[in-house]
Amino acid sequence: MVSSDEIILPEIKPLPDGAVEIITTHINADFDALASMLAVGKLYPQALMVFPGSQERNLRNFFLQSTAYLFNFVKLKEVKTELVRRLILVDTRQVSRIGPLEKILKNKDLKIHIYDHHPNSSDDLKGELEILAPIGATVTIMTEILKAKGMPITPEEATVMTLGIHEDTGSLTFGSTTPRDYLAAAYLLECGANLNLVSEMITRELTSEQVSILNELINSTRTQNINGVDVSLAQVTTDHYVSDFAVLVHKLMDMENINVIFALARMEDHVYLVARSRLSEINVADTVREFGGGGHPSAASASIKNQTLTQVEDKLQALIAANIGPIRRAQDIMAFPVISIPPDGTLAEARETLTRYDINVLVVVDKKGLVLGYISQQNVSKALHHGLTDMPVSEFMTSEFNTVDPMDSFPEIIQFIVDQNQRILPVVKDNRLVGVITRTDLLNILTSDTDTSAAIEGYGENPHPGRRKSIKNLMRERLPKNIISLLADLGRTADRLGYSIYAVGGFIRDVFIKQENLDIDVVVEGDGINFAKVFAAEHPGVRIRSHLKFNSAVLIFPDGFKVDVATARLEYYESPATLPIVEVGSLRLDLYRRDFTINTMAVKLNEERFGNLIDYFRGVQDIKYGYIRVLHNLSFVEDPTRVFRAIRFEQRFGFKISKLTANLIQNAVKHNFFEKLSPKRLFVELKYILQEDEPGRAMKRLDDFDLLKFIMPDLKFNKSKAELFERIRKVCYWFELTYLGENYQPWMIYFLGLTDGRPQEKLAQVSDRLIQHRRDRQLIIEEKPEIDRILRSLHRQKSDIQPGKLYELLHPLSTEAILYLMAKTTREDTRRAISSYFTKLKNVQIELTGKDLIAMGFEPGPRFKEILGAVHLARLNGELNSLEDEKKYVQEHILANS
Repeated sequence: MVSSDEIILPEIKPLPDGAVEIITTHINADFDALASMLAVGKLYPQALMVFPGSQERNLRNFFLQSTAYLFNFVKLKEVKTELVRRLILVDTRQVSRIGPLEKILKNKDLKIHIYDHHPNSSDDLKGELEILAPIGATVTIMTEILKAKGMPITPEEATVMTLGIHEDTGSLTFGSTTPRDYLAAAYLLECGANLNLVSEMITRELTSEQVSILNELINSTRTQNINGVDVSLAQVTTDHYVSDFAVLVHKLMDMENINVIFALARMEDHVYLVARSRLSEINVADTVREFGGGGHPSAASASIKNQTLTQVEDKLQALIAANIGPIRRAQDIMAFPVISIPPDGTLAEARETLTRYDINVLVVVDKKGLVLGYISQQNVSKALHHGLTDMPVSEFMTSEFNTVDPMDSFPEIIQFIVDQNQRILPVVKDNRLVGVITRTDLLNILTSDTDTSAAIEGYGENPHPGRRKSIKNLMRERLPKNIISLLADLGRTADRLGYSIYAVGGFIRDVFIKQENLDIDVVVEGDGINFAKVFAAEHPGVRIRSHLKFNSAVLIFPDGFKVDVATARLEYYESPATLPIVEVGSLRLDLYRRDFTINTMAVKLNEERFGNLIDYFRGVQDIKYGYIRVLHNLSFVEDPTRVFRAIRFEQRFGFKISKLTANLIQNAVKHNFFEKLSPKRLFVELKYILQEDEPGRAMKRLDDFDLLKFIMPDLKFNKSKAELFERIRKVCYWFELTYLGENYQPWMIYFLGLTDGRPQEKLAQVSDRLIQHRRDRQLIIEEKPEIDRILRSLHRQKSDIQPGKLYELLHPLSTEAILYLMAKTTREDTRRAISSYFTKLKNVQIELTGKDLIAMGFEPGPRFKEILGAVHLARLNGELNSLEDEKKYVQEHILANS
């Protein structure tokens, strides 16, 4: 049997000559059954397609109104059932649902192949081949198989198959719908599915008879509370068969906002039972199965013979009471009274309380009983390690959290503690704390109750920290082939050494974000330097540069490409804002030391599990929802530079700093954790921000958090600065388009803009304190005053400035200073003049040389410079166009006056 999230391609052996094979489905076949039969027929081209009984009305109408009559269906009476040697079942595997075809099961040497999406039941048939998947529609399985095999699907076939998906998933809205159903529907649309026909069939208007039945169902509906669950029952009687009863029940649920319903219809000599549930804890299939029916936990049905409506109803009532157990609610599992601490309680007091009561998390509650947050033993210990004994817990508590009501159900509790990774869940009634539920409480329940633990399967995208899934296909789609080959090479070397190796950090983050990033970092669970040495030895031309202190290395390839190799390590900080102490650790500890959750993902590169994603800290989820989130509450205490990185990433990716992370930034500013930070480390982070494509937005955020004062006291990013930054951005864009490949440093232009208007002596102090490179300091200290002087001079010009004069003004300046001038001015004529320096004047050269001057009778000496300078100026002003012009100019203006 195969039951998997992966696509399985069946191996089908041919039958002996004369043997018959048939494809069938369940009685009262719907579109999913029909579509699956058509699709599986492409895998068994010699098989006959046979319905075991009647079909739903919509299905019969489809046969009459479409080209479905072209498909290879035969009547059961036309089949020599005794010759059937292979039975292919789709959309069912229950003996009780194949009607008169059950007699074929007695045939000697019968092979059974099954394709189904329904959950297991007690009367399931066993097959030689079983392809099962817990998804919304069986035809989704068939679509995946046909696509993988490259088998064409005609527009007519695609339309029928799309109908199957839409009907069984409620047009992709039912809770049983999976991503695989969406992907299958999209592929069928590519194959030419007619959505107009699909819409017409799915949303067909009710007949007057169906409206009457629906009205009777509404009037008969009564609701009972069974073990804490509201369950609705409805019934109707008619002397003849009315099709689409399940559709009517679904409409009833929508109209009356019903979560759980069991509907009975007496039609002719049958009682039809349709059950629906929107509650994950109520599995209606378990109840319906007792009547010989089947289906999903959320949708099931049965056709019952030889029983009266009253008999069925009585049995149904008993089964509901037996199968629907009491819902476990928050008030049933919460702990109380709650041990708490006020927001102004100190971290020392928090440690004492945690120790006294032997608990790991402490709730922070104000005098009115309002929950403000919680703080963990781990965060308290780290804060005390940094000497923050007398600080209030409110500064470091987790203030971003969810609460539940005492009557909230167990799945809601699982969502917050497991999916949202919340350590403690306050139970609140009327805005007052009445209890708490911890991870330990939940774990104790799950390990003692297997039924409950099953409830978390498939809950959310990443229910278990560290859950692994493969992103190999995603990597192949978004990374160049040579990079995939390199990563595989790294994995094979690690395999030979017995190491585990992972690609980590921003490289993996940007695979998800679809940003190009080939800065590859790998972490080795083993000896990183030894790994690098072995890899280099196996790959001629690859050099290594080792860093023994950090047990890391860099692989340098012949073309200059680099891969950073690190030994899995942990870090701890002896005091705030200092560099960390590094020790060997595991992958999880290595990832935990990183700055934000989006940078904590790793992908295994070893051959056996190449492409497996490891996501301990919900990085994928934070990427999906666009959050920048720290890993622990003392992250900015240990390394305040992370504050600047948080803002840089937020603006680069269009994300949002989470509420808790924003609060922690405010605390870092409030308590001046930047005081012990090396100024040059601080400037490196500022420089990274200024190197972004649009740093103005990040500057605004730095100003919002009052962070610019750590660059320069009283520094602000106001409206005029924002406008200047925008002009700088446009100027840089113009320059890069005009002078492709010319090197310059845009960040320096933005830094000049950021510090615009500040006194020169303060700029000099900031330069000495922050800026490491002499050339960069020179631009601030020496060129900045010249920039201001030249701009005043240009603005004083009452008419167009002479090109030669413009050249004399601008040529001594660096490219960055001139571009800053272009952005700084608000006068268009001045900006045009400066741009003309780049486009017309900067590269103007004269042809006259010293040899020419000697030939003209001049003695070599300092005067040569003056003469050549005068000629250059005349050529800049457009007075000279050739060497002859230059010689004539010297003769008439210099020799004549000698």
